Amino acid sequence: MWLLLAFISAILLGFYDVSKKKSVQNNAVIPVLFFSILFSSIIFTPLVLLSTYKPDVLAGTVFQASVEGWEVHKYIILKSIIVLSSWIFGYYGLKHLPITIVGPINATRPVLVLVGAIFIFGERLNTLQWIGVLLAILSFFMLSRSGKKEGIHFRNNKWIAFVVIATVLGAIGGLYDKFLMTNFNTVTVQAWYNYYQLLLLLPILAFIWWPTRHQTTPFSWKWSILAISLFLSAADFIYFYALSLDGALVAVVSMVRRGSVVVSFLFGALLFKEKNLKSKALDLLLVIIGLFFLYIGSK
Repeated sequence: MWLLLAFISAILLGFYDVSKKKSVQNNAVIPVLFFSILFSSIIFTPLVLLSTYKPDVLAGTVFQASVEGWEVHKYIILKSIIVLSSWIFGYYGLKHLPITIVGPINATRPVLVLVGAIFIFGERLNTLQWIGVLLAILSFFMLSRSGKKEGIHFRNNKWIAFVVIATVLGAIGGLYDKFLMTNFNTVTVQAWYNYYQLLLLLPILAFIWWPTRHQTTPFSWKWSILAISLFLSAADFIYFYALSLDGALVAVVSMVRRGSVVVSFLFGALLFKEKNLKSKALDLLLVIIGLFFLYIGSK
């Protein structure tokens, strides 16, 4: 069950990546990020209010939030800091790079999560799962090499560095999610980490972006900003729920989630008209084969 949920989350995450790319194209990053988090907060607010003031309505369902004190919220605040930092770097990188370059770099995140899962949580993979992981790692490496044909030099491009930093922070966040989901309520974490991100982002919006807004890319409203919130909220809800289930392996769930690169690749070709797609098709096939091995190895 948890593996099927991971695949569904990956598809939704792919549409989330496409919505991000569409939103930040020729647009100011900070307000895009702010409004996307704001809408995500609004989505979960009814669940928080119902769980607090009408607890019987959602009692016993996966949509129920719990009322927690500082002992829980301090961990959620830490998650908010990690995720927001990753998003700021990632959004800026995505704005200036093709999505077919950013996707493969992000796809290396499960490798870092895998190392952490083995040493921190003591997770062990069977032979079929290892085959899937190795095929996925190989495919991600090949995808990254294909991107070099587009004239983007990884060593001296600051936007590449931004995406790498975002990926490392995302891997740390992925390991931390396993701890959170095995100890705290799913909806509580997902709702409140959005609230705390808003509070963290407000000073950046007010004191850094607003005073310099006329000197940088102007902000314009796009409906894809709302799509960011919808797809991410759904993808993360399913992801968090999958991690909370017995037997869920964070390394495998994280690897499957990176299958979202398939969706972003297709839209990179159809919507964004990006280049050098033929050489990346074989690489994507390896991604799919790797995910298949992960699936049959986890049944």
